[in-house]
Amino acid sequence: MRTRWWGRRKSHRRYVKYKQRRGKGLVPKILLLVGVILIIIFFFGDHGIYKLYDKKKEKEQLLEEIDRLREQQQKLLGERERLESDLEYIEQLAREKHRMAKPGEKVFRVIEKPEE
Repeated sequence: MRTRWWGRRKSHRRYVKYKQRRGKGLVPKILLLVGVILIIIFFFGDHGIYKLYDKKKEKEQLLEEIDRLREQQQKLLGERERLESDLEYIEQLAREKHRMAKPGEKVFRVIEKPEE
């Protein structure tokens, strides 16, 4: 009977080890799958790192455009102020841009020869 008892004990141990191995193989695979899915969501999801990088880049571009527009606005406000108060500046613009002259002055236009 002794050999028989040892024989049963060994087969029982094998069965338990088989059950443990079988159960252990499934849990790590599921955890690995869940981990991979979470990493994909973390990088490429709606609020992932990739989107965050794009939004940060877009924000920098918009801030640069805002700075450029503010500078342009300051220049235009200065121009408006000069046009409202500086008569010499108005006269200069009229002469340069619109080829105007005071009464009695002559305006000369220089015509360049076309190069052949």
